[in-house]
Amino acid sequence: MAKPKLYGISGSRAIRSLWAIEEVGIEYEHVSVNFMEESKKPEYLAVNPNGRIPALQDGEVTLFESMAINLYLAKTYGGDLYPRNPANEALVWQWSVWVMTEIEPAQMDIVVQKFFTPEEKRDAAVLAAAEKTLTRPLKVLDDTLANKDWLVGDAFSIADLNVSGVMLLLAMVKFDSSAYANVQRWAQACYARPSLERAKAVGK
Repeated sequence: MAKPKLYGISGSRAIRSLWAIEEVGIEYEHVSVNFMEESKKPEYLAVNPNGRIPALQDGEVTLFESMAINLYLAKTYGGDLYPRNPANEALVWQWSVWVMTEIEPAQMDIVVQKFFTPEEKRDAAVLAAAEKTLTRPLKVLDDTLANKDWLVGDAFSIADLNVSGVMLLLAMVKFDSSAYANVQRWAQACYARPSLERAKAVGK
């Protein structure tokens, strides 16, 4: 049986799914595709017509969107990484959707300003607004983690990977999270997992 194929590079949103597939520990084929011209070539558009990374092919299953890929990998191959209890399963979905709607948009405003906008053209008002927008969801996350180590249940799960995987970009832009001690503690534990280091290495 053919190995699953995961398309993307670690210096992109694909790091989330590279991390997930390394965490579940299955053999797979990594196909290096960048988010520039390579993702717009016809052969890749046949996999993901959106022309974005990551994408996954696993037998007859073809998926795009990192959260969908990660939930599929965890549920199919991840054992305890994906909860079987319906209530905890719903919490995994909740946090996976939450991070994309509450954190990702403002986070990307910061990334665009700091990584893709020349310094002399950066808009301080956009940066300030994005940072202000993040205070509410980060407080929600911080309060959630006040008396527990992980988001769902008593162990690291795909919920933790999905949320912290999206928030890797905040670490990259050196966002000041010192006001959220619980988030910092939790993020450090997530980012210390060997699977993340393997994902960064394989995705280069």
